[in-house]
Amino acid sequence: MMDRYHVAGAEGRFEPGSDGQVLANKQGITDPSEMDTLELELLSELYDLVMGNDFPDRCLQVSDLKTWHRRWLGNVYCWAGQERSVNLSKGDFTFAAAAQIPTLLEQFERNYLHRLTPCHELDDQALVDAITTTHVEFILIHPFREGNGRLGRLLADVMAAQAGRGVLDYSGWNTDRNAYFAAIQHGLNGDYGPMRALVQGALCL
Repeated sequence: MMDRYHVAGAEGRFEPGSDGQVLANKQGITDPSEMDTLELELLSELYDLVMGNDFPDRCLQVSDLKTWHRRWLGNVYCWAGQERSVNLSKGDFTFAAAAQIPTLLEQFERNYLHRLTPCHELDDQALVDAITTTHVEFILIHPFREGNGRLGRLLADVMAAQAGRGVLDYSGWNTDRNAYFAAIQHGLNGDYGPMRALVQGALCL
């Protein structure tokens, strides 16, 4: 769903009959709860795939993120796996401009994915730092039309698994969404402290 975002641009289309609550989709779904359930089921299937036989025990790339997004939502949205072409904002906060996403993703791959993955040799503190910076920078770019937060969590879980740890416990993030979003905003100015604390808690350290 896109009701938590303000969308600028001609491509902000919603499914007819959804009262502006569900994005235009291949399934013709108009009920937000039905869409939430479908996306959650498909995300579980993606986790099984990525954490199973297709586990990327190597340096990660932006192409991995696009492939995961397409495999997750490809049967739901025509733009799955593609960089968004509309601008997104939440409240007074604006994510990266759509026109800047190709350049920002190149920088993200070079400065974060290539530098920080695979996470095989990282100790706990180095892993916390790697997941923190990578998650914040990915969310600030917000490269996809929908699903960035959940894909960012999958990326964090893959990094943790590369380091020999289990998936993160996101219950604290879900309980206080305002604290999570504030932590992302702090990262805009290079202050990763609030998110570092959230990641450390999610890794149960």
